[in-house]
Amino acid sequence: MKKIHKLVLKAFLGPFALTFAVVVFIFVTQTLVKYFEEIVGKGLGLMVYAKLLFYFAVNTSTVAFPLAILLSSLITFGNLGEFNEITAMKGAGISLVRVLAPVFWFAVGLTLFAFWFNNNVVPKANLNAYSLLYDIRQKKPSLSIKEGIFYNGLDGVSIKANHKYPDGKSMREVIIYDHRDGYGNSSVILADSAQMYNILSGKYLVFELFNGTKYDDHTATNRPDQKGQFMRNNFKHTKLVFSLASFEMDTTDQSLFKYDRLMKNFTELRQTADSLNRDVAKKRQTTEAGMTQYYYHHLKRVDTAARAVKMTNPRRNWLDSTVRRQDEQPIYQKANLYETAANQARNVKSNLEGSLYQVENAAKEYRVFAVERHRRFTQSVACLVMFLIGAPLGAIIRKGGLGVPVLVSIGFFIIFYVLTLLGEKWAKEGLVQVIYGTWLADFVLFLIGLFFLRQARHDSRLFDADAYKIAFNRFLARFRKKGTRPAAITDPQPAETTV
Repeated sequence: MKKIHKLVLKAFLGPFALTFAVVVFIFVTQTLVKYFEEIVGKGLGLMVYAKLLFYFAVNTSTVAFPLAILLSSLITFGNLGEFNEITAMKGAGISLVRVLAPVFWFAVGLTLFAFWFNNNVVPKANLNAYSLLYDIRQKKPSLSIKEGIFYNGLDGVSIKANHKYPDGKSMREVIIYDHRDGYGNSSVILADSAQMYNILSGKYLVFELFNGTKYDDHTATNRPDQKGQFMRNNFKHTKLVFSLASFEMDTTDQSLFKYDRLMKNFTELRQTADSLNRDVAKKRQTTEAGMTQYYYHHLKRVDTAARAVKMTNPRRNWLDSTVRRQDEQPIYQKANLYETAANQARNVKSNLEGSLYQVENAAKEYRVFAVERHRRFTQSVACLVMFLIGAPLGAIIRKGGLGVPVLVSIGFFIIFYVLTLLGEKWAKEGLVQVIYGTWLADFVLFLIGLFFLRQARHDSRLFDADAYKIAFNRFLARFRKKGTRPAAITDPQPAETTV
């Protein structure tokens, strides 16, 4: 029996490693495409991209584990069924459950590892990934001067070159507007040719200009009662040096990002959710206490204590005072009282709507953190659920390779993904309880997995087209027989005899 377990486990581990790598690559590529425009053209080094790829790979592993175990289970047991190895094992008296046992325990171990991984490794990877992505977003694009277009990447300077040579450094007919003095286009440089290069390990950019003229207009710098100054200097060779400190990527303090829910582990999420829940309860209590002074006639009690409060607390019977003033005033002044009462009602409505909006936002924030806390478990348990679907289904389909298993796994993963998004959306909006919304996908697919396991144990022909053709032909045969059956012959009535 140990040899059979080793055979099954060995047949499973190869496809699992391959499918996991492929799935991680697909998800990382999808993530990079999402941020492609923000990270390309920044002149980043290879190590920066390698770090970003590694952090995103760790982040997407939480989704890759369930899909990899689903696809590898389908491939493994589909191959065993296609080559009649499962049939041979059953013929030797080994049940299907015992055949699935080694991969089942592997799935259990992967579930526990996935929870530890999601709780300890992924939050740190998210913190590093999004802080690095923020630094990349803040970095300026690399210096790139194009022909006939003004380049404004350098602070306070606009540069235009009408012609550039293939070496990328030499150019002709150069125009440079210097705005660093803060007086507009007061300084302009025209050069016949120029060459640019970096010095001091790329920290400074040097423009070496040839055969040009520099124009300086100092009119804007003088007072109106003084005459302006206009200067023109011809040169055959000059240099301009610009600092490239703004092009370097700064490192942001990671503590600024640690309060996001993606950067917290299970314990921190629970503490934050409990704190938000207490905040919601406090805001609701404050809102309800504030409502009683405006809606006293709807919320009042008929006991003597409430009457005493009504008589001693003028803030809680503002409507009574308004009505009483109306009865005491002349008719021509009642219109003002009506308008005052309407304005007070509008103010009360606006205040209460604002309070209820704050309560709802606080409750929604609590539900978001609660959903993230449950997700630590649901993403891990999904590994076991996907095994319960993939292994029995592979034994039923009996098709290996990457054809049918890939199509089936994609279909079930789409169902899992849609149910997960739908349940979490319902939970965040408060339509259902958080525990029901987050566990919806796992529960539904768990029932489907138990159904497939039952069908596989009884050698069901669930996906066999011939079985459905035979059943359909039998169904049609019944109607044919009913249509051609001869009419029933009634027995003659016995003749009456008289004695």
